[in-house]
Amino acid sequence: MGFDEEWGRLRAAATERVDAGVPVEPAVPAREPEPAGAVDEATAREAVLERLADFRSRAVLVPLDERGGLWTAELGGLDWICAFSGLETLARFADARGEAEREWPYRRIVGARLLDEVIPALDFPCGVALDAAGPDGIAFPPVRGLVPDGAALDGDGLEEKV
Repeated sequence: MGFDEEWGRLRAAATERVDAGVPVEPAVPAREPEPAGAVDEATAREAVLERLADFRSRAVLVPLDERGGLWTAELGGLDWICAFSGLETLARFADARGEAEREWPYRRIVGARLLDEVIPALDFPCGVALDAAGPDGIAFPPVRGLVPDGAALDGDGLEEKV
């Protein structure tokens, strides 16, 4: 199952729980969806750049794995650091995975540090999935313009990482 399919499944499960009356506070107020085809490419690009700038400037929560490292998930043939904008979105993700009862230790990290320092230090290509089980989730793949060129899949340093 690819990343988009898995993410869509997790989002649908979270939405069903919300519809069933499980109270969940959204991290960011949801906007009314635009009619299909109403957003042009320039508007979409501007929206993504705004989300990127917001992510880079804020502290996010990143769960820790059993060894104390940043928790990653492999989806769509690529590893992703799962980051969350708040405790509510982390709880929604844990619930979507059926792991709401276990403890989820985490670390606060500024988004820019994840993209500019952590990802380049890894010895494998990795992106960041922000709020993966929420309606406003977004993925920041390891490509030029998001991460340093040496860490980007479409950059110069890929040969050294794979």
